[in-house]
Amino acid sequence: MPFRTLQGIRRFPVVLMLFLSAMYGIAMAQAPIKPPSVESFFEHPTLSSAQLSPNARYVAMLVPAKDGYVRLGVMDVVDRVPKVIASFDDADIRQFHWVNNERLVFDAGDRNVGVGNQTQGAGLYAINRDGTEFRQLVDRSVAFLQGPSGSVRSALPWNTSFFSTIHDSDDIYVYQFDVTWGAVKNRSMKPTNLLRLNTKTGRSTIIDRPGLTISWLIDQQGEPRIATTIDGEMESVFYRDPAKNVWRKLAEFNSYTGDGFAPYFFGPDGSLYVRTRHGHDKVSLYRYDLNKNSIDPEPLVSLKGYDFSGSIVHNDKKILGVRFETDADDTKWLDPTMQALQKSVNDLLPSTVNQISVAYHPETSYVLVQSFSDVQPTVYFLYDSATKKLTMLGNSMPQINPQQMSPKDMVRYKARDGLEIPAYLTMPKGAGKNNLPLVVLVHGGPYVRGGSWRWNREVQFLASRGYAVLEPEYRGSTGFGWQHFHVGWKQWGLKMQDDVADGAKWAISQGIADPKRVCIAGASYGGYATLMGLINDPTLYRCGFEWVGVTDINLMYDVNWSDMSNEYLRFGMPVLVGDQEKDAAQLKATSPLENAARIKQPLLLAYGGSDARVPIVHGTKFRDAVKTGNPNVEWIEYPEEGHGWRLEKNNVDFWTRVAKFLDQQIGKPQ
Repeated sequence: MPFRTLQGIRRFPVVLMLFLSAMYGIAMAQAPIKPPSVESFFEHPTLSSAQLSPNARYVAMLVPAKDGYVRLGVMDVVDRVPKVIASFDDADIRQFHWVNNERLVFDAGDRNVGVGNQTQGAGLYAINRDGTEFRQLVDRSVAFLQGPSGSVRSALPWNTSFFSTIHDSDDIYVYQFDVTWGAVKNRSMKPTNLLRLNTKTGRSTIIDRPGLTISWLIDQQGEPRIATTIDGEMESVFYRDPAKNVWRKLAEFNSYTGDGFAPYFFGPDGSLYVRTRHGHDKVSLYRYDLNKNSIDPEPLVSLKGYDFSGSIVHNDKKILGVRFETDADDTKWLDPTMQALQKSVNDLLPSTVNQISVAYHPETSYVLVQSFSDVQPTVYFLYDSATKKLTMLGNSMPQINPQQMSPKDMVRYKARDGLEIPAYLTMPKGAGKNNLPLVVLVHGGPYVRGGSWRWNREVQFLASRGYAVLEPEYRGSTGFGWQHFHVGWKQWGLKMQDDVADGAKWAISQGIADPKRVCIAGASYGGYATLMGLINDPTLYRCGFEWVGVTDINLMYDVNWSDMSNEYLRFGMPVLVGDQEKDAAQLKATSPLENAARIKQPLLLAYGGSDARVPIVHGTKFRDAVKTGNPNVEWIEYPEEGHGWRLEKNNVDFWTRVAKFLDQQIGKPQ
């Protein structure tokens, strides 16, 4: 079955008849004449989520009031009359879930409050789709209050979050995380407790766990069947047999060697599916035989050149298909009817990826479609498979005109040692294809996949200002097989850094980039790579800008108010990054802080004062060190922000400064 990857999507301008229903209370933006403003890229989404009810009769959506907080609305797919059923006067509704056809749960937050200024948890609430039977299930207050004589409170404590629904029930599962997490002297991993909670009565019962459980998996009957535990560097997977109702260990393996498997999904027939390499280079999706305690020899889904990452699409009867990502998102349908339905939708929306969501037990002919591409933010549609008509629900970013956005494609280049490096290249629309200023944007993690063929506000903003953007998937990145990941171990500032530089040199050799106008940038690990790039390759990079970047590996070990667990510091970092004692010389040689005096290029640094992942001491120490010999250093601090910018005003401020910085450094031919 052919996969509809990036190469299979026909490229031509996306023209959509956009409308928003009266419940949104927001006027449609006209197609802009001038280049898009900074604000237009970093506004909050107009429609951030939509979900069908289990019977496909209703669709629930998150939409903001005009100049107000985000509300929860429900619309009958037949009558098409939307109704706001829940809102707060002082908070946004953050996310929601259908419990059953009549009831939903949701939590709260405030997207205009920074991490450092938060004083409340998310809470959890339940309400019927007609707005009746509202109940608070989880407290938002972080104070540990208790009723008289230790009596049970009417709501669960703030450290409780939604986990999973249970089909045909008023019950849900919630998990509780340990409240001492992140404390200076108590950063050891704590178990994640699972509770079954009734959304009408508020009563809950805790589920027995087999050890220090870090993840759970629920079957289609609503029973917890899989628990994954951790003990030091060892993970164990336990299965609770429905016949005996006791936990038995299926497997035990080292968390870092890639020899184990990740429980993924229980099918409607009770089959367990897992993600695993199973002796191969790439991760695939396999069925796990619970009777034989073994993985089937042949995978259900295996992708050429990529690890499997995605989700399973199913209803109450069977698995219908599998979503996955290669160079772009795609779906492999196992059901011929769904394959035909996908074709019908693609014929109507030929220039986008169109992800179809089906109801668990549909009683109507409607499905939900999320449509997106490199130039188009997500647009939500209802599709009637009976009439073959597509109805738009809303656009997440209606102020963005796809015809003004810049195309993105996956490219591959060779590193100096011959390793093939995948990368996404975004070419600024209308700027030509030769001798362009280039921003090499290094993803964080670093042990993640960084790029995707989706609209990215930061990349598109840079491209809108005339910059080509290269996003390398350097060694150590995940998603491209075990070898690609494994050869990145202990290569911070070394071969991982060479891969990034070789990407810039490739762009120059292809005539894409002006060799005198290349800037390196990134956040978190990408910030570290930015600084090391300026140190290692001073003639390649004209400038650099980084935010929330690591400036010294030893600081990651020593700063005791970060959120990294003791287990990761003891077992993970020595293997993946470097051992403080055994690799002391390497860690010093690859420390931006230790080598700050070598950076002479213009540099922009930005940090969040409330960052628990990369505490601001990384930034202040490096700022003080680099400024002694470099007058062209700009420092930005957002006291209320954490590991990245949450507030619109700070995003606009930061990227406005970035645009000015780049214009001064590489905006014009040298």
